Amino acid sequence: MSWIKVLSQNELPANERKVVKVDQHTILLVHHNNQIYAVENSCPHLGLPMKKGKITDDGAIICPFHRSAFDLSTGNIKEWSPWPPGIGKLVGMISKEKALSVFPTRVEEGSIWVEV
Repeated sequence: MSWIKVLSQNELPANERKVVKVDQHTILLVHHNNQIYAVENSCPHLGLPMKKGKITDDGAIICPFHRSAFDLSTGNIKEWSPWPPGIGKLVGMISKEKALSVFPTRVEEGSIWVEV
């Protein structure tokens, strides 16, 4: 694993997000509560993009499609495919429950770095 500079710190203001390509990964950077998070930009459920996912007060990102929720810090599952009502659990069975990939970040000399 190695650290790669991905953005200038001022390119990711507070409460914003940006998608970057790093090696073979498409990574979603999220600036939330004075912390920068880096997660895979595809939900582990069906591989759909996470960029427009809601960020919750308790530090989760919710997939905008089937509303699976993942902890931004660890990628751990908080809820798996609860949407749409009635059939969400069936849709959730299409794919085995799997955590969202997260990547360590650091800010150094005005730049955001991600370890991949």
